[in-house]
Amino acid sequence: MDPKSQAKLIALGGAALLLVILVMSSSFVIPPGHRGVLVTMGKVSQVFAPEGFGLKAPFITDVLPVSVRQQTKSTDADCYSSDLQQIKIELRVLYRIPENMIVRTFQDYSGDPFDSLIAPRVAEALKEVTALQSAEMIVKKREEIKTRALEMARIKIGSMLVIEDLVIQDVSLSKELESAIEAKMVQEQEAAKAKFIQQKAEIEANTAIIKAKGEAEAIRVRGRALQESPGLVQLQIVEKWNGVAPLVIGSGGSGSNIILPLSK
Repeated sequence: MDPKSQAKLIALGGAALLLVILVMSSSFVIPPGHRGVLVTMGKVSQVFAPEGFGLKAPFITDVLPVSVRQQTKSTDADCYSSDLQQIKIELRVLYRIPENMIVRTFQDYSGDPFDSLIAPRVAEALKEVTALQSAEMIVKKREEIKTRALEMARIKIGSMLVIEDLVIQDVSLSKELESAIEAKMVQEQEAAKAKFIQQKAEIEANTAIIKAKGEAEAIRVRGRALQESPGLVQLQIVEKWNGVAPLVIGSGGSGSNIILPLSK
């Protein structure tokens, strides 16, 4: 192959390579669950790119993906209770970035607002809520503490982010405070058990009294009925008779009678 032909092949190869590079730098792909922020020579576009394939200005525009999926991260907060007890709360925050805040979040927080925005606001909300409760109540009412802290955190963060939920994983107290709360809870359980036993005994006693009164009243009513109606005894005998006539054997004038049933 002569040098002229070789030069043509090299030129064609270089042109093809340049075309491939140009095509690659002019397109982008945003993965599912993300949106693309377009940055052209340091300037952020106010319109984000949806997921999938797209085109951009080659070489001068970068496309940076930002997740809009729900994310979960851990944080903690050192709080004080109303009785001035130090409490450390470990929790997980479930949040997501709404589409209409993608560009602003990228500009203000480089696309990851957790450390700069979410964690401080959640910790602040927890401190305000726990400051109104004793250490014992914080331990007992974890779900209520979580709910109130979640409401306050949403107010503090505003519409920039969506805080889906807070999950309190652990509430750490000093060993002395834990022992004191545990001892108090045991005492409360024992007191509740004793009260239950006392109430049960009172119910049983009242039941026995009511039963005895009922039996006494029944006897009184029957006695009065017999006095007023002597024939009532004979009526009851007739009602309970099984249809077999008794045999009465007398002993003359002695007054002693023996009643024997007659066989059929």
